[in-house]
Amino acid sequence: MEKRSVGGVDLAFVDRGRGPVLLLVHGFPLDHSMWAAQIEDLSQLCRVIAVDLRGFGQSGPCAGTLTTEQMADDLAALLDALAIARPITLAGLSMGGYVAMAFCREYAARLRALVLCDTRAGCDSPEAAQNRRETAQRILAEGPRVLLEGMIPKLFAPATLRDKPQLVTMVEQMILRADPPAMAAALLGMAERPDSTPLLSQIRCPVLVLVGEHDAISPPAEMRVMAEAIPAGQLVEIPEAGHLCPMEQPEAAGAVLKRFLAALTEPRP
Repeated sequence: MEKRSVGGVDLAFVDRGRGPVLLLVHGFPLDHSMWAAQIEDLSQLCRVIAVDLRGFGQSGPCAGTLTTEQMADDLAALLDALAIARPITLAGLSMGGYVAMAFCREYAARLRALVLCDTRAGCDSPEAAQNRRETAQRILAEGPRVLLEGMIPKLFAPATLRDKPQLVTMVEQMILRADPPAMAAALLGMAERPDSTPLLSQIRCPVLVLVGEHDAISPPAEMRVMAEAIPAGQLVEIPEAGHLCPMEQPEAAGAVLKRFLAALTEPRP
């Protein structure tokens, strides 16, 4: 992985291929490797950059509160560090989708297109926000393992849990490797993220809304409403996938992404 100093922290990232840029942003509490299949596949068509958000993977440490706005600022600074001035396609899953919407609020002119994958536009309810804060304190006190029992069943479709135990184990290990202060910081930041629902009608670039058929965290019905609120939004549902559809059904998700990217026209210089 390469690294660049951004906002006082070293951000780690994979940079493969040539052409229009596709920037991939992982979910919580994972890292860039959740996109491994797409990095391999899509780098034949475009320049794929998959980043470890601050505090995660091989990026530098993070504590306190890590807001989605800070993460979006990091992405913009990374693009500057790489001298990428032309508009990009930004794809974010779950927490990465929150970051993508924060990026859209602040850096809309830098977007060629968006992919919002297994995420949601609304902010947390007071109860959900309080649950994130309590979970952050538990992680700091007890470590990442406290997430596994409640989180793993929600991440995957039933078929994945039944037929792909190696994938489930890989995600469990990714969670256990995550840094507790960074996990807590991200949870606190997500708890205070703004409602992005009003933003949806203002998005002017093409948007692919991608969701797993059995996503229990951001259900297809909710994401359909989100897609319908975006002027150039299109929803695609991935069969036999849950909240991690790019990992659970990489070929199907990759085919959808390829079609979406191929349909984009080059931005004017």
